[in-house]
Amino acid sequence: MNASRPLSIPVAGAGPVSALLLAPPQARACFVFAHGAGAGMTHTFMNDAAESLARRGVATLRFQFPYMEKGSKRPDPPALAQATVRAAVAEAARLCPALPLIAGGKSFGARMTSQAQSALPLPGVAGLAFLGFPLHPAGKPSVARADHLDGVALPMLFLQGTRDKLAETELLEPVVKRLGRRATLHLIAQADHAFHVPARSGRDDLAVMDELTQTFASWADGLGVRDS
Repeated sequence: MNASRPLSIPVAGAGPVSALLLAPPQARACFVFAHGAGAGMTHTFMNDAAESLARRGVATLRFQFPYMEKGSKRPDPPALAQATVRAAVAEAARLCPALPLIAGGKSFGARMTSQAQSALPLPGVAGLAFLGFPLHPAGKPSVARADHLDGVALPMLFLQGTRDKLAETELLEPVVKRLGRRATLHLIAQADHAFHVPARSGRDDLAVMDELTQTFASWADGLGVRDS
């Protein structure tokens, strides 16, 4: 497999941010993959997901949000985060012009991507994929963070753990049902927001990652993104 290619993406009003493109031979899609609030694009989960997706024929473009690039712990305002998503999508389209684009990410990155799409469609993006959509803060159940999803016309994939404290299943399931055929929910049994599972489950992080990326690839196939 090819190594990740380091890149720099200019973001208006923030300067350049670092990025990594991992494009396997004969890739059939590219996932513009935003990181979560507390860890950047090189976090173990992000690395493992990118490599597992590559083995399934899906390229990934990971990128830093400006606050993470600067070493800050405070996430960027939504407008700047969404502008960064747009810049990353444009770069993916430039680098992988023959590949369908899927945008999304982990937690905060997932929500900033969906907000960006809701505000103004991301050019060339065929679907959105969320790895742990943060429906509400921990201990503060609500569905208000999902209101903007009604404005997203694209297919959406929700990959969620059943023990995710930022997306109680009994709240998320009605949201997905409300979105209709656009939305697909895949629950990872006993996984938390970081997609860790307890030892008593009989599974480990590798098994969970396999389930995540196989589900992603199968859903992408349903968008018409298939091997030639």
